Amino acid sequence: METLAEGSGGVAAERLRSFIERVERLEEDKAAIMEDIKEVYAEAKGEGYDTKILRQVIRIRKMDRAERQEQEAILDLYLSALGE
Repeated sequence: METLAEGSGGVAAERLRSFIERVERLEEDKAAIMEDIKEVYAEAKGEGYDTKILRQVIRIRKMDRAERQEQEAILDLYLSALGE
């Protein structure tokens, strides 16, 4: 890492620049994808769907079935303890 500290512009600096530029491109792609997702939610909302519930459904679908069942059991336990 001496070449970076000395600013000699060696191979390490080129490699570092490559990593940074790759991340920057991915960040741009991510921003575009986030905008696309926002548009899909707006479209769903325009058709009367509750976007808060859609987000919850998506979050739940990402979970492993066992993890989801465990969370549901704990939720039921807590609600039961509160008399709900």
